[in-house]
Amino acid sequence: MPALPELDSLSLEQQVAQMFVIRASGYLFDHQIRYPAWEPPAAELRHLVEDLGVGGVLLPVGNAGDLLLRTQQVQSWAKIPLLLASDIEEGVGQRFDGATWFPPPMAIGAVAAKDPALAEQYAEKMGYFTAQEALALGLNWVLGPVVDVNNNPDNPVINVRSFGETPAAVSTLATAFIRGAHQWPVLTVAKHFPGHGDTAVDSHLELPVLPHSPERLQEIELPPFIAAIAAGADAVMSAHLLIKCWDSEKPATLSHRILTGKLREELGFQGLIVTDALVMGAIANKYGPNEAPILALEAGADILLMPVDPAGAIKAVCDAVGAGRISPERIRASVERIWQAKCKIFQPEVSNVETRHVSSLEETASATNTPSVRFASTSAALAQIATPAVTDTAASILRDSMKFGGALPLPPARQSAGALRNLIVLDDLFNCEFLGHHTPAFAFPTQLGYELQVVDRHSAGASADKDTDRFSATLLQVFIRGNPFRSSAGVSAVARDWFKKLLRTGELQALAVYGSPYTLEQLLPNIPAQFPYVFSYGQLPQAQALALETLFGLSYSLSRHP
Repeated sequence: MPALPELDSLSLEQQVAQMFVIRASGYLFDHQIRYPAWEPPAAELRHLVEDLGVGGVLLPVGNAGDLLLRTQQVQSWAKIPLLLASDIEEGVGQRFDGATWFPPPMAIGAVAAKDPALAEQYAEKMGYFTAQEALALGLNWVLGPVVDVNNNPDNPVINVRSFGETPAAVSTLATAFIRGAHQWPVLTVAKHFPGHGDTAVDSHLELPVLPHSPERLQEIELPPFIAAIAAGADAVMSAHLLIKCWDSEKPATLSHRILTGKLREELGFQGLIVTDALVMGAIANKYGPNEAPILALEAGADILLMPVDPAGAIKAVCDAVGAGRISPERIRASVERIWQAKCKIFQPEVSNVETRHVSSLEETASATNTPSVRFASTSAALAQIATPAVTDTAASILRDSMKFGGALPLPPARQSAGALRNLIVLDDLFNCEFLGHHTPAFAFPTQLGYELQVVDRHSAGASADKDTDRFSATLLQVFIRGNPFRSSAGVSAVARDWFKKLLRTGELQALAVYGSPYTLEQLLPNIPAQFPYVFSYGQLPQAQALALETLFGLSYSLSRHP
């Protein structure tokens, strides 16, 4: 990998390009690209990296094996080492199959309500293991943690991505995550400044407005950012929000008053200011592909994330410098901060890490005696993925955050009493990687004699009114959480309709909810005290198995097939 050059050797165009982090497919081949409007084919990606010299690449989805090769590929194209980032707030497996997907941060927040010290340990381990797996696969920038205080149950974009509903809980757990991640040479980011937790609008689609007073922002939204900055967060990501009391005209991402006046000057943050994705509707719909990056730069941003047209945006910024709208010194200041961040993760790679298990956070220093890590081989890197220590931690968080009640376990079902139904309600079966005939939510009840029925927003006849009455008992399993780019209100309505109908007919045997605690809170007041239910913040097979074991009082092996 090439070393960082002297800044004085870079042209204006090269300096400007370093301020851009573009999006690319995490898969290796062009025919696997899922979002062609945002993910360029290989030839164009190579041009942006090799010829234009962009500063980094965001990789959104893929699998662990592809990611390891993909990160090596794009770094080999770069003349200047790249920042390689991903939104892995819940572990690398959230985006890349095969790696570890932790329960969402709010699960740790739920543990904190019972055992604050244990929750803090979990948050630190989650940060540590996320960074370990990221680094093993070639990522060097963890786009997390989320430090928004989610005090609005109707929030469609933050929701369970937040550690909790109070500034104190979010501050403690987010800083623990940062502390754990920083035991590896990766960057972190606190997002989304100055706080996206109390919105009911998805900024991926349109611009939310935050009407709060400065006093309210100081009390609720800002403390976790102040704590994260004190904990050494390498970057702060802006929110696409209109904060009326601070700037009634421009969203935070484009506001000099907010990014420079509040974050840089009042809070004293000296690290990287990175925009949220500039392709998001809250920005792209109004400001255009080339003007938005210029406005963000004028506001104080150092890194311009996911521009609509990277090549056009680089040229537009250079033209703005040539026209005197932006000074060369302003560009230089941002690139110097980028260089400081890159120096942290691109020190001389003299330490090879052998394939072994690091059993505790304290052993990190003995495993890596320099600030930079290079794994000895591909097999050594892959050996860092989904180790027993990581999967055990994820399982412990799931167990300790799970909620359940009523008459448990369920009594053995009698087939002679009538057919049994396993009714699963979810948002979109076609965009769901955690359900299938091999996963516990399907397979476990099937082994016990239940007939499977799946309902999503695409289902014909999804309404509960069209159901037949041939079932004597129904296990209702609801998979629902906040979904960026689409509201969960539709599936919530379908789930409520089914729930009310089954409760009214006496057919409802038990309830399992996966994902959003707010859905459970909506349903619980309507059921009798002894009604059996279980809730898990997780949705993956591990969470399904734990929840159904609790319901049925039986053990289930994830390796077992129906």
